[in-house]
Amino acid sequence: MRYYIIIPTYNEEKFISLTLQSLVEQTILPAKVVVVNDNSTDKTPEIVSEFASKYPFITLVNKKSDAIHLPGSKVIQAFHEGEKHIDDNYDIIVKVDADLIFPNNYFETIIKHFQSDEKIGMAGGFCYVEKNGDWVLENLTDKDHIRGALKAYRKATYKQIGGLKPAMGWDTVDELLCKFYNWKVVTDSSLHVKHLKPTGASYNKAARYKQGEAFYSLGYGFIITAISSLKLAIRKGKPLLFIDYLMGFWKAKSSGKPLFVTPEQAKFFRNYRWKKMKEKLF
Repeated sequence: MRYYIIIPTYNEEKFISLTLQSLVEQTILPAKVVVVNDNSTDKTPEIVSEFASKYPFITLVNKKSDAIHLPGSKVIQAFHEGEKHIDDNYDIIVKVDADLIFPNNYFETIIKHFQSDEKIGMAGGFCYVEKNGDWVLENLTDKDHIRGALKAYRKATYKQIGGLKPAMGWDTVDELLCKFYNWKVVTDSSLHVKHLKPTGASYNKAARYKQGEAFYSLGYGFIITAISSLKLAIRKGKPLLFIDYLMGFWKAKSSGKPLFVTPEQAKFFRNYRWKKMKEKLF
């Protein structure tokens, strides 16, 4: 199966070479790697250009945008720019962050998952972060969720869910839409990916409000949002984020912000979330 990778980047000179090196050492190489340099002010484009000169399947694309790093919107707009530079001759499309180190067999294993069951729509491994010299699971989500840093989609699935939404919450709505359309989402705990920069390290307060806004846009409603906000804040070790998340939810609700999804999909999402919560309790 042919796979294409798109990597949005912004000031990643410390890490992008490590990410690209891990990709060119894969046991099954990508057919294309498109790195979108989103207005970097460091040496990111020079580093990518050096790799592109050695490996013809790597392409550098330069994009100009606002330097403000709001989660979701900036990165997915850069991803969409990358999509303009690929053809349709792929089986799997992958969104990758520019601060990851993949094990050599990562994509060979991902391909095997897709080949094993034609109903598998998404697949991914797990992110690990360094703490006190050890690499430990970056435990911000449930084990059945694929982190936004390393999403791989079957082409048919990607087309049916309508691609990626340019807003925070894109990496939740994609999986919920997969389930809505009866695709399977597979996570592989044997695939340990080193995440060199902790999630949200550069987010400001406005960005934190975006998480609550995302819960609203998914059609969760207040009770599910409150439970999800508390859970996420505790996992991040910052309980006061709970307040920011709820404020973001109410700001989105009071402004009449449109949902990501249809009323039917929002109802499905709520029912799915309640089912998952009940499974954990009972």
